[in-house]
Amino acid sequence: MNPNLAKLVAQLRDIWKELGVTQRVSILAATLVLIAGLVAVALWSSKAEYSLLYGRLSDAEAAKVIAALEDAKVPYKVGSGGGSILVPADKVHVMRMQLAGRGIPRGDGVGFEIFDKPNFGISDFIQRANYIRAVQGELARTISQLDEVESARVMIVLPENRLLLDRDKHPTASVFVRVRGTAQLQPQAINSIRFLVANAVEGLKPNHVSVVDNMGNVLAEDGDNDSLAGLTSSQLATRRNLEQYLAKKAQDLLETVLGPGQALVRVSAEINFDTITRVEEKFDPDSQVIRSQTKNDENNDSSTATTAAPAGISANTSTETNAAVTASGPISNTKTRKTTSTIEYDNAKVVSNILQAAGGIKRLSAAVTVAARVEGQGKDQKVVPRSAEELEKLRRLVTGALGLQTDAENGRGDSLTLEELPFNQQFANDITRQLEQQRRHEFWWNLAHTLMYPALGLLALAVLLRLFKRTPVQDIPIGVPVGKLVGPRNGNGNGHSHPATSTWGGEPEPTVVTVEVLNRLVKENPANFTQAIRDWMNRGRVER
Repeated sequence: MNPNLAKLVAQLRDIWKELGVTQRVSILAATLVLIAGLVAVALWSSKAEYSLLYGRLSDAEAAKVIAALEDAKVPYKVGSGGGSILVPADKVHVMRMQLAGRGIPRGDGVGFEIFDKPNFGISDFIQRANYIRAVQGELARTISQLDEVESARVMIVLPENRLLLDRDKHPTASVFVRVRGTAQLQPQAINSIRFLVANAVEGLKPNHVSVVDNMGNVLAEDGDNDSLAGLTSSQLATRRNLEQYLAKKAQDLLETVLGPGQALVRVSAEINFDTITRVEEKFDPDSQVIRSQTKNDENNDSSTATTAAPAGISANTSTETNAAVTASGPISNTKTRKTTSTIEYDNAKVVSNILQAAGGIKRLSAAVTVAARVEGQGKDQKVVPRSAEELEKLRRLVTGALGLQTDAENGRGDSLTLEELPFNQQFANDITRQLEQQRRHEFWWNLAHTLMYPALGLLALAVLLRLFKRTPVQDIPIGVPVGKLVGPRNGNGNGHSHPATSTWGGEPEPTVVTVEVLNRLVKENPANFTQAIRDWMNRGRVER
């Protein structure tokens, strides 16, 4: 062992022997507290932070995940209820990829992996049932990828394939979704789910897909657009969407001018859902047009010879005689020309075919409430009404934003009502006050929770310091100043001398008494040494 270290250990051992019981207990307690604090800090710093790997697992799926984690020798924790599993934060993404490669967890239902294993000798009914199960599982997994949806289940009903088709039977589907927290699915998400399911099943229409959430709300009903109920539901949805669009359009404009929450707009729309096909044919009697025109020219030329022979048999039978007579008789020429023109006239007419589709706006009614301006704080608040000019400007803004036609003669006769009223802010103020109190409470609670451990440490330190202060002082005779023992060599023997001039043999007086100094004092001046011992003992009694 190193000599210096051995000397230090020996000195510490001697000091420990000279300590009292109270001092020893205090030192041991302080040492234990220090060691415990160091161990706690080491454990806290080396403690791994756990994060959620999977949540809301079934017992079977949780067992598969735990078995895979044990095979990979990854530490884990099981959450309350057994449905959630936590692993160290730095291993979450790695384990998710590894488990996904092994197909764990599969989730509710099965997908097209049901056909990965060859199945020979199964019937067409089983094959069809497996196909429906696969489609349902794949759709449920796809719908679960939406941000608002935590889990989903899909049920599909397909009519049986028969030789004779029944038009009254068609595919239908039902979708059950579990929404995250207390949120509700937006209409866009509901329509997306319906079109997604409809396009994945042959012959299925979106309006034959029903959507229900975990709180029992029917988000989309199974309806036929050709039926009265389907038409009514579609018309109401169309009217509601139009009213909400127009109201939001005007309210955003007013809030930009007046400030958030300073205006409220409601719109009522009357929509014409009639589909009209109109055919018009108009005649103009004052104008005529040629419908058809026919022109025919005929020219006829003829020559006739007159005979002078007498009538009889000879004239009719003798060819030569007739020829001679004909040659010698007169010839008659006849020319005829005929022109025929036919013209047909018709009155001018206009034929128009007009198709008026449904959805035209018949009339709009808008009600606008503007918050009255308030000046002052607390009890000094007072309402300052707006001027008529300001209200007229706001009225013109709303009219232009909604496209209102207030002229009954040239327009639809729309109406607009704009009023300035004080808004009741009591409920909002109470909610704000409660939220502020809750935030303040959480802040102080977190602060107290954070400072609790340092406060406990400071309290323990204060207790130890108080114990040290109450402990009686016990002198440890490690060394004794020489000035208390001896004086100068030429002293009077009473041991009193000036500290600055006290010498021994002309050498400076040492600060502490060592073994060599004690031996020399005892040998050279026993009387002075005895007196110094008495003074030292008397001083110890007085201090106690």
